[in-house]
Amino acid sequence: MVSKQSQNLLEQAQMYQQQLQGIAVQKETINMQLIEINKSLEELEKTKEKEIYKIAGPILIKQGIEEVKKDLEEKKELMDLRIKTLEKNEKRLQEKLEEMREKLTRSMKDSDTSGRG
Repeated sequence: MVSKQSQNLLEQAQMYQQQLQGIAVQKETINMQLIEINKSLEELEKTKEKEIYKIAGPILIKQGIEEVKKDLEEKKELMDLRIKTLEKNEKRLQEKLEEMREKLTRSMKDSDTSGRG
């Protein structure tokens, strides 16, 4: 039988694991957005146009190419910052998860040896 302490540690470890999975999903979403932003910036570099049409919700808006580039660069910086923040959180959670695993292993060993006595 698993002790109450071991059960609590297991639940915490599962919670950390779920949070790590959520971070992985968020990172993947942001990376996909970064790919799109980089492709857009590449296309803008190729064009000779001074103005382009930009999608804004359900409509297209004519906008200067430099303004669009600036907006995309700002979005890219924001996405890079979000990735870094997620990576810090991911590292912290991985450390906590490893700590929980170690505590759980010790707890299981302790309950195993005390149960034999």
